[in-house]
Amino acid sequence: MSNQIRTTFLLALMTVFIVLVGNVLGGRQGMIIAFVFAGGMNFFSYWYSDKIVLKMYRAVEASPQQAPELYRMVEQLTRQADMPMPKIYIIPNDAPNAFATGRNPDNAVVAVTQGLLRIMNPEEIMGVLAHELAHVKNRDTLIQTIAATMAGAVMMLATMARWSAFFGGRSDDEGGGNMIVLLVMSFLAPLAAALIQMAISRSREYQADATGARFMGSADGLADALEKLGTYSSRRTPMAASPATAHMFIVNPLSGQRLAGLFSTHPPLEDRIARLRGTGSGPKSDNNRQPGHGIEQGKAFWDSLSGK
Repeated sequence: MSNQIRTTFLLALMTVFIVLVGNVLGGRQGMIIAFVFAGGMNFFSYWYSDKIVLKMYRAVEASPQQAPELYRMVEQLTRQADMPMPKIYIIPNDAPNAFATGRNPDNAVVAVTQGLLRIMNPEEIMGVLAHELAHVKNRDTLIQTIAATMAGAVMMLATMARWSAFFGGRSDDEGGGNMIVLLVMSFLAPLAAALIQMAISRSREYQADATGARFMGSADGLADALEKLGTYSSRRTPMAASPATAHMFIVNPLSGQRLAGLFSTHPPLEDRIARLRGTGSGPKSDNNRQPGHGIEQGKAFWDSLSGK
């Protein structure tokens, strides 16, 4: 199954899941509320999510005069990718990372941290920029925003259900469950929604790596950049980032702890690098398993939803 088909399937699954959760937690009325609520959040995210996230990280727009070399790189890549020139922002943060946002290629933004510009050589920066432009070209910025918003809608519905259960819940003849059902669903629904969102995000990361390498004409720059990012993040304090926006970055800005990796919005860096270098086919290509194999099996399961 291709990444595009898999992503469409997962988004459809998330939509159905929201409606079903609304039905279980609040009957027909809850289902209607869930649908309207998700639609309203998606509309707001479509128009304003880029502005919110840029302000969140204090990103500053860079002019061609302020960052001429960075502009030259982006212009070259957009010509090769046959896409509009995005706005370029610089994030005042020493942790190397980058993300793309915007509702479509005509309103796109590519943001890089000062730390990334400092530690990367030009070819590696080009690789990172190509990856982010690939997200824009593939409409991932919109897809991932919708997925995150829908997951957020489920979590808010679950919170409402927990309060409802604490105050007596709904009666069975109203279409809702009893207090125990409400409580169980209120805890399981957000977990399931988050896992679907993570599967979507992982799928888009693999696809953006491949598309970015095609823009560059070589996978070496991006592979080298990912290796350097992995080395940096394993030796230094992670970037202070919101979990709600972690899926946007080229590498997970949060802690790289093994247990957290099971619930990561990004595939393991070693698997992405292996695919780029052609030395493996993904999660199952690692022949040197370390202790914690059960966690690795869990990660491989979700990667099977995301990979080729």
